[in-house]
Amino acid sequence: MRNNSTQPLSRRRFLKLGGGLVGLGAAATLLPRAILKPESVEAGLRAQITEPNLHFAATDGWIHLPGANAPYHPDDMAPDGLTTYIFGFRNVTGLTRDQAFAQKMKAQLTAPTWWLDQGQDFTLKLTNLGLQIRPDLIDAHTLHFHGFRNAIPIFDGEPHSSVGVPIARDLTYFYRPHHPGTYLYHCHFEETEHVHMGMIGVVFVRPELNQTAGGKFAYNDVATEYDREFVLNMNEVWSLAHWCDSHVQLPEWSDYQPDLWLINGRAYPDTIAPAGGGTDPVTGDLIPPPGRSDLQYQPISSLIRCNSGDRVLLRFVNLGFTEHAMRLSGIPMRVVGKDATPLQGRGGNDLTYMTDTVHISPGESLDAIFVAPDVSSETRLLLHDRRYKYTGNPGMSGYGGQITEVHILPTSQPLPEQTEPNT
Repeated sequence: MRNNSTQPLSRRRFLKLGGGLVGLGAAATLLPRAILKPESVEAGLRAQITEPNLHFAATDGWIHLPGANAPYHPDDMAPDGLTTYIFGFRNVTGLTRDQAFAQKMKAQLTAPTWWLDQGQDFTLKLTNLGLQIRPDLIDAHTLHFHGFRNAIPIFDGEPHSSVGVPIARDLTYFYRPHHPGTYLYHCHFEETEHVHMGMIGVVFVRPELNQTAGGKFAYNDVATEYDREFVLNMNEVWSLAHWCDSHVQLPEWSDYQPDLWLINGRAYPDTIAPAGGGTDPVTGDLIPPPGRSDLQYQPISSLIRCNSGDRVLLRFVNLGFTEHAMRLSGIPMRVVGKDATPLQGRGGNDLTYMTDTVHISPGESLDAIFVAPDVSSETRLLLHDRRYKYTGNPGMSGYGGQITEVHILPTSQPLPEQTEPNT
């Protein structure tokens, strides 16, 4: 005798099943508010109905990099003065919708730096403007806050388990950060391509100690106090891959051979050129650095300027695919944090260390502080990659690539107080 444990799904049973589901939905509305956690629901709603703290746009564009590596660099499709096709983000906060959409084909490298306060709610809206040079690529984009602990999936920016932002659509991300330190962010859609093409940036969380101790600190530890801070975002460019994207070709990523090495989207000596002038309030476009229209879409300078005696925080980030060993000639640095974690043992013992060279692998961040010595006249030092292959530009002699400078001023020529990183 056969014992049939299952029954065929008849029309009558299907209707009963549907009615049961409706009943469950109605019952859910009667659950105690404590079970539904209304404060979490309200926080999510606020992320949708209020103006975001920041508004970013994702698109493509062109930048200028020195040197030559024919036939890929400079790209023969590039506008005058520019050389390299990129994907990237732009800060369009405060712009009208028309102004924001006018920034299509005006991406920047590297992406804007931004920061949050520990324990404070923060929202960021991402708009996908599409790719002007590659309309055949209907890629979505995301913003992945790399290293954020226990991220809510919908706000994690990892599209394989969540969602991406289609062309001409928006998504507002909600964050409540609990751990201070230096983080990374990047697009996580087709991440090998999108990261390398330039959708990379730095975000950091300021500690609660800043609100109570009357100073600036990297972590909730008075030993991490600083006077000035500088973000150093390192990556590299494989000009063949960028050329392939602009020419509707597909590179073989396993043959990865970068030929340009950058800090904050520039190669030396452009790393020490002035920063951009912000956003034009009429057009919404970026204002180029004085005398350098070719660096309009590479607005972040890596020049480190400080006063004698200043404590200077360097936020190193590696968003490329190669390792780096950054050496500060003449001044030791104290490494105080790594991957948004202070270097302290479980019992609070000090695990910080002194060095003149920091090693940083792909996807890592590192916080180091140096104290500028007293000088009687302006003193200049090099901060450079110890891998000398990365300190040149293709087809050119002399220094290039991942080099910047530290300029220390005497007390007789004091700099004003720093208001933002890298100023």
